[in-house]
Amino acid sequence: MRHFVSLALLTGFVLAASVAFAHTPLCSCFDNGDGTVLCEGGFSDGSSAAGVKIHVKDGSGNAVLEGQMSENSDFEFDKPEGDYVVVFDAGEGHVIEIPGSEIVE
Repeated sequence: MRHFVSLALLTGFVLAASVAFAHTPLCSCFDNGDGTVLCEGGFSDGSSAAGVKIHVKDGSGNAVLEGQMSENSDFEFDKPEGDYVVVFDAGEGHVIEIPGSEIVE
């Protein structure tokens, strides 16, 4: 019985840890060098980011573009002038902000 309880506790800890890390958002953006930016997204468990909202904001935080990831989990847009931020918004706890200064060729 003692081994059963230990095994049950160990199984519970492993399952809890896997749930905690099962769905981390991932997003990277690249300057295509032709005046456009390509962002690719997904989740650490391999699931698609299709339909995830994307916001592009200017340096003051004003939305200049809103859209969503395609069925291929990507989003391409014309690069704004000046400072900007790309926001990958898959819901509470699943938001990534990428400053335009970090998006390079």
